[in-house]
Amino acid sequence: MHETGVIHGRFQVLHNDHLAYLLAGKARCRHLVVGITNPDPTVTRPDAADPVRSDPAENPFTYYERYQMVRAALAGAGVPWEAFSVVPLSINVPELFRHYVPMDGVFFLTIYDQWGERKLALFESLGLQTEVLWRRGPAEKGISASEVRRLLAAGRAWRHLVPPAVAELVGRCDLPARLRATVSR
Repeated sequence: MHETGVIHGRFQVLHNDHLAYLLAGKARCRHLVVGITNPDPTVTRPDAADPVRSDPAENPFTYYERYQMVRAALAGAGVPWEAFSVVPLSINVPELFRHYVPMDGVFFLTIYDQWGERKLALFESLGLQTEVLWRRGPAEKGISASEVRRLLAAGRAWRHLVPPAVAELVGRCDLPARLRATVSR
């Protein structure tokens, strides 16, 4: 078991597959540092491996809302507060990594596509210790946060796709109304 692990994601609605990914990382370390990518539009950069990731429409929730989702989901899954931290991580600005995450931690990731391969190559080029949790084809990816957001905006059933603590938070913050307002612009 590693002392410290670093895992990352946009979590632009943290769904059940995100939680499985987070828990897989936590199972491999004593303390898990969760980096929320695209934390701030001013440091979000496009990447040819996945240009949609930087689109403002694909990043409707604030860093703080996603921070709350991650904390609620992990705590709801029984992970003690002291066993994880949540921080911003500007994935496209690697020169900032050292300011937010422990560079001596093991960087966990999953690979489904060119974007996953790009991140693995980036981490390795920085000399970071990496561990691929799983490598699957795009058809095996499972739940899509984009689809969950579409369901939220359309007022269709979505709660079964997210951890209960996240569903409660999404409702309390009235995120569906904000998504509907964004779609209607």
